[in-house]
Amino acid sequence: MKAFLILPLLFGAASALAQVKKTYTEEDFVKKVNEEVKKKVDVIKNKSVSDLTKEILDKEEKVRLRELELQKREDSLKVSENDLGKKYSEFEARQKAFLGCVKRNDEEAKARVGQLVDLISNMKPEKASDVLSIQDPDVAVQILQNIDTKKASKIFNFMDKEVSAKLQKQYLQMKK
Repeated sequence: MKAFLILPLLFGAASALAQVKKTYTEEDFVKKVNEEVKKKVDVIKNKSVSDLTKEILDKEEKVRLRELELQKREDSLKVSENDLGKKYSEFEARQKAFLGCVKRNDEEAKARVGQLVDLISNMKPEKASDVLSIQDPDVAVQILQNIDTKKASKIFNFMDKEVSAKLQKQYLQMKK
């Protein structure tokens, strides 16, 4: 009966000791690390040289495949870079052509306005006022801007008051 009483006490004491954390010294730690290293070295020693060689060859093959993949990516990037350069050059060429067209159109418009200025300048103020009254206001103002101011004032005098006021207002805003 005493044995039955002592047995539970022993199990309780053993479980209490198991729950206490054990602290290791630096020396114990170094011993434990050395033991683990020895285990790993023993595993390697137990492997045959052919197994180790095979592992090395497998790793070399993986590295070679990775290098090939990286080389393919690099080549792809070079091709993409060249394509992008070509597209940029094409875009610049198209932009220059477009800007050239815009500039040419502006020059042609100025030439046409210049011809109209010469035409209106040679007209009598009454006839010129009739022509400019029905003309597009922007064009009429450009023409009036390039005509002698005395002639322009005479043309304004012969125009309908509303049209004259509108063109004069636009003319003054252009002068600013």
